[in-house]
Amino acid sequence: MFKDFLIRKMLKQQLKGVPESEQEKMISLIMNNPELFKQIAEEVQAKVKSGQDQMSAVMEVMKLHKEELEKIAK
Repeated sequence: MFKDFLIRKMLKQQLKGVPESEQEKMISLIMNNPELFKQIAEEVQAKVKSGQDQMSAVMEVMKLHKEELEKIAK
């Protein structure tokens, strides 16, 4: 419970500037599918460490997981 609170707080901090309703949708997706988002984060981090810029790394990894993301977004 406390862990969930901390994760929500951190995500809200990262999503500053995003409308509140969109923040809640994104937080729900992440909280309900933590393993998928952990995997995505690890893949992005590996690409950044290998020299790729963060934006292109995120785009590339998101394309790889497009189908999974579409399924959970519905």
